[in-house]
Amino acid sequence: MARLKDEYAGRMVAELEKKLSTTNRMLVPRLQKIVINMGFGIVSKDEQKQLVDDLTALSGQKPMLCRAKKSISNFKLREGMVIGAKVTLRGERMWEFADRLISVALPRIRDFRGVSNRGFDGRGNYTLGLKEHSIFPEIVSDNVAHSGMDVTFVTSSNDNKAAKELLIAMGMPFAGRN
Repeated sequence: MARLKDEYAGRMVAELEKKLSTTNRMLVPRLQKIVINMGFGIVSKDEQKQLVDDLTALSGQKPMLCRAKKSISNFKLREGMVIGAKVTLRGERMWEFADRLISVALPRIRDFRGVSNRGFDGRGNYTLGLKEHSIFPEIVSDNVAHSGMDVTFVTSSNDNKAAKELLIAMGMPFAGRN
């Protein structure tokens, strides 16, 4: 079992139950899935393959390619062109990725002062934007095609306060912790 999942089942549930003053363990927020989205823009086939391979190495599963729905001449975009990739992680892979992101990747960001408090959507989901995916140790830095990515944490909570408490308990380093 993943280290973070063990911690959640053991320590975090009881801690969150007290903090959120719930009487039922099933009302304690939990992590349901993590969605990783990487936009490529218009890149060559080699760079596109490299980015898909990097996303596969990060997530442990094959990403789904996202294609353009409409042609937009100003962006040199044609309908059906691959413009990104996304992965939805659940179960063990989700917990392993969350643990690697929080404990290994985020501390490797230069001049890191914590993640933004403004990434919540009002329904208990948190989205974190990363400018480079090369902060992960799985990525070989000498042949990296630079691309950012969005990581969305989907929780079972319906409000931002409970979701933030869950992420803080998991070790998410929020800036200022407001």
